[in-house]
Amino acid sequence: MEGNEQKVYQVLDSLSINYDKYSHEPVYTVEELEEEVEGVNASICKNLFLRNNKGNKHYLVVLTGEKNVDLKQLASKIESSRLSFASERRLHKYLKLDKGAVSPFGAINDEENHVEIIIDKDISDDKNIVLHPNVNTASIVLNSKDLISFLEWSGNKFSYIDLN
Repeated sequence: MEGNEQKVYQVLDSLSINYDKYSHEPVYTVEELEEEVEGVNASICKNLFLRNNKGNKHYLVVLTGEKNVDLKQLASKIESSRLSFASERRLHKYLKLDKGAVSPFGAINDEENHVEIIIDKDISDDKNIVLHPNVNTASIVLNSKDLISFLEWSGNKFSYIDLN
């Protein structure tokens, strides 16, 4: 999915968003990523691709790596039916991403803006965050405000929610 990664850099560059790129071995967990970007002064984010009970609504939840989400509580907060993890097939259909590379940058591929992005309010502060550029063999560090600029460009609905 190298072209998928390049699209991220092209869009970030076109939006004049500053970022630092780190290439590394494929990673599938926050713990593996922590080893690869050790010493970087930024919060590592994890991303959860979820669907509602009917499968007609999809959400990408972005939160810091040390947090966990109570899906029942989240469903209540966003006024959704029961939430569960979406399948790899759905991940590829809506965001054109592979397992392990889930990222809000997948919104580049969501031409119909089907996926709603939910961001933990702790990321809303002016801080540096680590995200995958649609592949799990690289990571980028950017300011959380720049993520919002990207999401505004993408047209996907997004909101901040307290995931404590």
